[in-house]
Amino acid sequence: MIGLLQRVSEACVRVDGEPVGSIGQGLLVLVGVEREDTATEAERLLARILDYRVFADDGGRMNLSLRDMAGGLLLVPQFTLAADTRKGARPSFSRAAPPERAQALFEELLARARQCHAPVAAGVFGADMQVSLINDGPVTFCLQVPASA
Repeated sequence: MIGLLQRVSEACVRVDGEPVGSIGQGLLVLVGVEREDTATEAERLLARILDYRVFADDGGRMNLSLRDMAGGLLLVPQFTLAADTRKGARPSFSRAAPPERAQALFEELLARARQCHAPVAAGVFGADMQVSLINDGPVTFCLQVPASA
């Protein structure tokens, strides 16, 4: 499972021009689900997202996590993160989970996030979304949780 984290001052996702989720300071996370992913990977990715230290402490060092600073979390499903881009001029999506499985795992990740953190907002699985953000830094990290063997 893949999480592309962006530290933001604010972020919003819209569907058909209408906002469906927004946050102030926190993390916008684009989420890609791969073929072998399970609930275990979703749980491990969420733990990493919430505990990853990307916010500045009083000394200006990245020592605070989303939990530490009680920031917002905006989760957006993004199928294209699971693309294989190693060769050619066109991505292959053979590594991506089938839509129904990917949706179930994204919804599980979202439900668990809402159980253990607030505020949490989300995009809509399978929708044509427009995401706007102010990347703070800019600070962007790609977290990948490989499928358990």
